[in-house]
Amino acid sequence: MSEAFLRLTHLTKRFGDHVAVDDVTLAVEQGTVLALLGPSGSGKTTTLRLLAGFEKPDGGSVEVDGRDVTLQAPAERHFGMVFQHYALFPHLSVGENIAFGLAGQAGTDKTRRVAEMLALVDLDGFADRPVSALSGGQQQRVAVARALAPSPRVLLLDEPLSNLDPSLRERTRRELKAALRKIGITTVFVTHEQEEAFALGDQVAVLNEGRLEQVGAAPDLYERPRTLFVATFVGRASVLDGVMTAPDRARLDAGVEWVVETPQPLKPGARVSLVVRPEALSLGDEGLAATVTGCRYTGARAYFAADAGGATVEFEAAVRAARVGDAVHLEAQRALAFAEERR
Repeated sequence: MSEAFLRLTHLTKRFGDHVAVDDVTLAVEQGTVLALLGPSGSGKTTTLRLLAGFEKPDGGSVEVDGRDVTLQAPAERHFGMVFQHYALFPHLSVGENIAFGLAGQAGTDKTRRVAEMLALVDLDGFADRPVSALSGGQQQRVAVARALAPSPRVLLLDEPLSNLDPSLRERTRRELKAALRKIGITTVFVTHEQEEAFALGDQVAVLNEGRLEQVGAAPDLYERPRTLFVATFVGRASVLDGVMTAPDRARLDAGVEWVVETPQPLKPGARVSLVVRPEALSLGDEGLAATVTGCRYTGARAYFAADAGGATVEFEAAVRAARVGDAVHLEAQRALAFAEERR
C-alpha cells in the first residue's frame, strides 16, 4: 500500500457540549476519491470543513503530503472547494467564473488556463456563455473547473449532486466520475446518498454521530460490515432479535435457528441483532414462518415485505413467487449477528 497523501489523526470538534467529530482517523492515498457517507448530524460536513480550514479542531491534526496543515488558513492549504450550491457568479460568463479562481496568481496565462480547464471537464467552447444558460450538471462542472484552475493539492466537494433534479442526477454522476478519473486528483466529498457514495468513491468512510464506523470499498461495506450501524445503514436489511446458541449459530425469538457470521466474537447466551439482506432470504418448505404483507415490483424480481411474529422482514423473489396474504417460510442463506444494542 502506498503512503497516505492526506491524513486525519484523532480529529475532534466540539460545539459546546455537542461532539460533532469524535476522534476520527483517516488515511487517503494520492489520487483516491473518498466519500464521507452518513445521515444528517453524522459529522461529515464538519469533517469536510475541518479539512478545508473553515473550522479549527479541538484536537487532532490534518496532514497533506507529510506536512501538518491543521492551523493553516484555507488559502494556505491549496485545496479546491466546490460548494453544495456551486457559488457561481451569475453576472459573469463561464470563462470569467473559472478565471476568478486564478485571482492573485501573478504571471498566469488566464485565457489559456481557462481553456485547459474547460477541456478537462468537457466544456470546450463554453467560455463566453452565461452561467444561467447552462444545465445543472454543466454548472457543476464549471464549479469543478474553477476549483481546479489554481492546481490544488486536494479537491473537496460538499453534497455535489444534492442540488440537481433526480432526472439529472444519474447523468451528472457519470460526468463527474469521468472528470475525476481524468484529473486524478485526491478528492473528498460529502454525501448522504449511498448510491452516490458507491458510484463515485474509491473508498467510503461511514460516519455516525461524529464517529468513524468503517472505511472501505463499497463491496466491503455491504458484504462485510463491522458494526450494526453499517450493516443496517448501507443497503437494505432486516433486523431480527435472537440469542447465540453456539459461536456460529443463533436462535431467533421467532423460534428458528440460523447459522450466522459474527464480525466480532459472541458467546453463547448473548443477546444479538441478526441482520439479513433481502437477497439472502429464500422461500422454502421450512424456516422462519411469515405472512406476506406487501410487494414492491422492480421488474423481473420484487421485494416482498412479510410479518414474522411481529417483526418485519424483507425478501427478494420472482414477481409471482408470492402474493399479499400468503403464508410462507423463509430460509436464510447468510445472516450476520451483532451484539444487541441498548434501545
